[in-house]
Amino acid sequence: MRSSVLSLSVDSRAAATSGLLPEVTERATASALPTRLRPADLLRLTDESAQDVLEGRYDHLLPDGGLWPTENRWAARLVADDEVDVWLISWVEGKYTELHDHAGSLGALTVLSGALSEYRWNGRDLRRRTLTAGDQASFPLGWVHDVVRAPTESIGGASEAGITGPLNPTLSVHAYSPPLTAMSYYEVTGHGTLRRTRSVLTDQPEGELE
Repeated sequence: MRSSVLSLSVDSRAAATSGLLPEVTERATASALPTRLRPADLLRLTDESAQDVLEGRYDHLLPDGGLWPTENRWAARLVADDEVDVWLISWVEGKYTELHDHAGSLGALTVLSGALSEYRWNGRDLRRRTLTAGDQASFPLGWVHDVVRAPTESIGGASEAGITGPLNPTLSVHAYSPPLTAMSYYEVTGHGTLRRTRSVLTDQPEGELE
């Protein structure tokens, strides 16, 4: 899998301003996180789990007969413990997650097949990027985004990634640490600011599966 990782360079910025040795800054930053796992760890977990999916280790969790849902997103939890949740998600066109954060959880994803469009709030407006099969992304605390399956014409990686079936699904693997317990949802106001509309308790990945 190739890696197109987007993450905050907290350590480098802190080291530049504080003058501390890198290892000291690293320890200080780690102690401030809600989990011992770093974004790099979550990227590795999603990459390894994606490979496990491709090699058939999770076939027993896939939809019966390989018939992927066409109306709503679908998800299966691949790994669950006190430290991390790993999910496989199937996406359908037109079903946005809404702008949301992951509360106190760090996150990461690897795209197995197809393509996803991500709309990320950068503090001023929404920036769009497309993640295709093999791409990865990590989500630090405070990350607010909306995710949707990219238009059909953007999807060309399903067969290349080894995923076959009547719908050539768009699939991604997501990891959250600590496991998700809540999300907040947002809207962009007419003044170009972000406003929280609601917060929910949930253990479902990337919002409600609909």
